[in-house]
Amino acid sequence: MADELERPGGEPVEQEAEPHLPSPTIWPFAFAAGVALLLVGLILNWLLAAIGAILVLVFGFLWIREATREVRRPPTAAPAPEPVSELAVDEEEEEPERYPRSVFLEMSTLGVGALIGGIVTLPALGFMVAPAFVGQGHDEVDLGPIDNFPQDQFVITTFNSKKDEGSVGRRTAFIRNNGVKNDVPSFTIISNRCAHLGCPTQPQGLPGKPKEVKSSSGTVRIIPVASVSGFQCPCHGGAYDDEGNRTAGPPVRALDRYEFLIREGNLVLGKPYSVGKVIGKSADAKIEAYRVADPGQHVDGPERYLYPPKVWIP
Repeated sequence: MADELERPGGEPVEQEAEPHLPSPTIWPFAFAAGVALLLVGLILNWLLAAIGAILVLVFGFLWIREATREVRRPPTAAPAPEPVSELAVDEEEEEPERYPRSVFLEMSTLGVGALIGGIVTLPALGFMVAPAFVGQGHDEVDLGPIDNFPQDQFVITTFNSKKDEGSVGRRTAFIRNNGVKNDVPSFTIISNRCAHLGCPTQPQGLPGKPKEVKSSSGTVRIIPVASVSGFQCPCHGGAYDDEGNRTAGPPVRALDRYEFLIREGNLVLGKPYSVGKVIGKSADAKIEAYRVADPGQHVDGPERYLYPPKVWIP
């Protein structure tokens, strides 16, 4: 309502009030929080990324709607309208909606700023995030005939995980032939990468004579180890039993394992996966398996809600 002043004679006079801009909102902060959740989700979990994208769209829309809303002006008192006939009211044309110049400039500034920000940010974000999702597959590795792996005995096996990486791609696994269960060969294939910081673990047993085996994946080095009681990390004291379960030290989970298959009598490694714990022994073991995680990452406990659900591999 317009402000009223009094003349010296006591008669009030109406005065136009100053326009009021929209009050500050929390939409920019909520939009920024959605962007942060989206970026974190791209690293941790696609569900978080999807939630972040939804928040960005919702709060971005609310922010734009608030920013482009016409400047609110308080209503002013107007003189009493003169009587108008119904015919004149019908003939009067409705005035088209108009936007002030300030709103047009504000919308243009926001649009140009968003365009520049996208051009600058998206390529940089792509270079930072894309390498984590491109070319991260695991090649199958032929380890040679299964006769090279004696039953109920661990063998330290060193191989090239990828043919074109040379010595950089050298990996080590502890392999035990569990015999045949239900007419299917059973193997325990444990990664030597410690679940604490990724240091190489060692089997607690008596190593035998090493030998090299030629396969389609290159040269494979195998060392039989007798009477393995578990595995030990020499870096920080992490300890595991003979199934890879953590028994002492700072590791946050069991040792990772590899999938495998038998092809034309040869043992072939598949992709690795992470393990929460192993129940049972040898061919009767049940493995609490997860998508492969980096050393130091929990895959069970309260933190498991940030990672995919577990599956049981018989």
